[in-house]
Amino acid sequence: MHPAVVGHRVTVDSLNAATGADAVEDDPDSPVEAFEQSMLTIKIPQTNNRGSSAQDIWQRPSNRPLPSTDGGVVLCFEIPYARVLPPVVPSADGSGASSGKKYVIYDVSVRQDTSQPDPNPTSIERRYTHFLKLYDGLRKEHPLLVQTVSFPKKVLVGNFSAELIGERSMAFESFLDYIVSVPSLRDSDHFLEFLQGDELKRACQLLDERRNEFAVPILENTFRVLNKIFLDKSKCVLLLLCRLVAACTTSPIPHPLAEQWAELALRRYEHVCDTDLLVLYIPLLQTCLHLWWQRGRDRSLLEERLDQMAKKGIKVKGGPTLTQAIHALDPRAETT
Repeated sequence: MHPAVVGHRVTVDSLNAATGADAVEDDPDSPVEAFEQSMLTIKIPQTNNRGSSAQDIWQRPSNRPLPSTDGGVVLCFEIPYARVLPPVVPSADGSGASSGKKYVIYDVSVRQDTSQPDPNPTSIERRYTHFLKLYDGLRKEHPLLVQTVSFPKKVLVGNFSAELIGERSMAFESFLDYIVSVPSLRDSDHFLEFLQGDELKRACQLLDERRNEFAVPILENTFRVLNKIFLDKSKCVLLLLCRLVAACTTSPIPHPLAEQWAELALRRYEHVCDTDLLVLYIPLLQTCLHLWWQRGRDRSLLEERLDQMAKKGIKVKGGPTLTQAIHALDPRAETT
């Protein structure tokens, strides 16, 4: 339990200045590792098209203290700021009009701290209702594990005070820290949905609309979040990575980072034994083979891998596309 956090109101300019950071330099061993380092960019808070004003922003008064790591890496969550926003109801002409009750958006930063703070935290935005849904789901599925969790109750008055936002932020941080410390909670579908559900819904809608260039940044940030929390070759991380590769390669002009994401996916797939995930490997190889051909790259290694599989009696031609294989494992909006 960390001490109560009240926080204060800040201006948008001062918030951006406080959270900005230079890119982290590294000396990686390979181009793929260089990309893996560079993809861990810091998400800079942006003003919202819903008209956030200076009075609508709450900022944590100080960073969470670093844990005692003994030289290791500790995963932790921090809510550095929150914003009070009105909901937007689309009007007939397509523009947004504010209407209804206000609500609070919490910026949830995911960090891997050592003796120094994580230089590349990444973040997602969540409302109280997201945390409540997660809490209710875990309480029903794992009642004994969640019975000691102190979850903030709904209140009728003072929802937008700095005191309440600070108290809730502290409780949410502790709640998420606890979840990742308990394997059965960390690996639950409820937690995974909390981490990626809204983003995948939006990204898949954009993919259905063939607006891949807008879907890719959403998937990139979601991948960074999952990659902070789960193992590199865990099912959810590899599935999201393959979805990202598909999004980068299914548009008429491949995304500028398509090759880097594809190379990372291929490297992550080395020595994967999960049979569910192996159904994605041949479509991934075929996707990379086509991408290498488009870019004029040497395809011999990929062709050799496919030939080896064919000699083992595995069907390597005429199968599903990468997107179709992903959809079979995790049905979302996209279907082609």
